[in-house]
Amino acid sequence: MRYVTLTDVFVHPIAQKYLKRSGVAHAIATAYHAYRLALKHGVNVDLATKAALLHDIGHYEWYSNGKWDYEQYKQNDIHAIKGAERAHKLLIRLGEHPQNAKEIALAILLHTDSYLPECELKRKPLQAIIKLADEADEEPGGRHHYRKIDDALALKKVKQLDELVGKQLEQERLDEII
Repeated sequence: MRYVTLTDVFVHPIAQKYLKRSGVAHAIATAYHAYRLALKHGVNVDLATKAALLHDIGHYEWYSNGKWDYEQYKQNDIHAIKGAERAHKLLIRLGEHPQNAKEIALAILLHTDSYLPECELKRKPLQAIIKLADEADEEPGGRHHYRKIDDALALKKVKQLDELVGKQLEQERLDEII
């Protein structure tokens, strides 16, 4: 059962604020990668696409002398921690099932190793998919955060992905019955 759609999440003012900061085009592309990877690996497509859409909403803008400072970002960023918190709060506010909100937040928390001390981390499948989906859309120097997409096209793409997710969940429900 879906409690909250991707569109519900995407159009919320809080999501819009932070998605625009971290890159709407990147968030949507990552959500599509997550959908494909979730299908391939038998992971819940609803949770995967929501986590991927929201994975970077914790970004802080690191600027020096009015310009994006990628090195400062790489050295000091903890966006996954802040993003997990923001996503959890937003999803709960929208009416997402608390367990789903927690799983999505944990996937966001663990989508990058950039803030973790060196260690070997064993990710659950959803968490691994979000990391892979993000990496699939990365560009050198963080340029993937600055690709532009028209607002109307962004909403259209989110609605299309929402439809794919809904159809997949319905198919899985029917497969369980049969």
